[in-house]
Amino acid sequence: MASAEHKGKKRKLSGGDETESPTKKTHAKLSPNSLFGMGNPLLDISAVVDKDFLDKYSLKPNDQILAEDKHKALFDELVKKFKVEYHAGGATQNSVKIAQWMIQEPHNVGTFFGCIGNDKFGAILKEKAQEAHIDAHYYEQDKEPTGTCAACITGANRSLVANLAAANCYKKDKHLDLKENWKLVEQAKVYYIAGFFLTVSVESILKVAKHASENNKLFCINLSAPFICQFFKDNLMQVMPYVDVLFGNETEAATFAKEQDFKTEDIKEIAKKAQALPKVNTKRKRIVVFTQGKEDTVMAMSDKINTFPVLKIDPKDIVDTNGAGDAFVGGFLSGLVQENSLDLSVKAGHYSANVIIRRAGCTFPEKPDFK
Repeated sequence: MASAEHKGKKRKLSGGDETESPTKKTHAKLSPNSLFGMGNPLLDISAVVDKDFLDKYSLKPNDQILAEDKHKALFDELVKKFKVEYHAGGATQNSVKIAQWMIQEPHNVGTFFGCIGNDKFGAILKEKAQEAHIDAHYYEQDKEPTGTCAACITGANRSLVANLAAANCYKKDKHLDLKENWKLVEQAKVYYIAGFFLTVSVESILKVAKHASENNKLFCINLSAPFICQFFKDNLMQVMPYVDVLFGNETEAATFAKEQDFKTEDIKEIAKKAQALPKVNTKRKRIVVFTQGKEDTVMAMSDKINTFPVLKIDPKDIVDTNGAGDAFVGGFLSGLVQENSLDLSVKAGHYSANVIIRRAGCTFPEKPDFK
């Protein structure tokens, strides 16, 4: 995907002798706990349902909503009435899971922190994380049940109902600050947190971000949703000075530009302006990556703006686009943690997203076929 003029060239990203790879090339063997993620763990509960079930809970066939009081009974009924599948979910956990799948060996390259309930769904979530070979260390509490996301499938449509519950209860002092947990944070060299976690524990994000910045490691965040850029703008901008890699899609980028008064709707200009925002660790210039669905992905790096075409796919092969963004980030992170070039990291992101949209939910075959 890289243009001919870049082939064979080393690309300077920032001060020092760094090249196309934003981490120093040591060719060291990849170690467990090299990638750290923290976010809202949700147990995805998927089932093929009928129209009566959607009507009963006033659900649209293709939608994403947060659960309200009227949806309380939905989750139990889904499990009792239909044949369900369980998957470890939530944006950050999905991306860590995809990165681990792309890497394959060793297992537990990805570490994940988040809050769950001390309950049946929490036990399933732990089991599913283990099956995905990620090293999940959950903060378990009894006040709220484990967060869930019901995926109600009708034909090619999916109606998603998310109940954050325990995911909202993460406590820095009860989990992140514990000596044994902080050791896992220190072991990582790449950090990723989806913007959704800004609504839960900005102090936890800042502690991790500052550690990454002080130790010249890579800290990545995702804009995640327009409402994060709007209603959690202050939290986002507290963290932004520590961000080495910023992810987002075209809708989130447009909202971010509006909220930051960038006075442009051009996605390349938005990427440049986001890149130029104040940064603590000046050894690295910020990298900004904006996806645009089937349109080219835009990346601002060093003083260049590059575009990368996504992999072609026949619309009839698209089963479910939910999770495509998480998958892109997961693929990209697998490149970063393996110290691959940014061009190759984008290609890995495009490959992962292309695999995920051919399947229901954020699921994948046993092994990737990424060259």
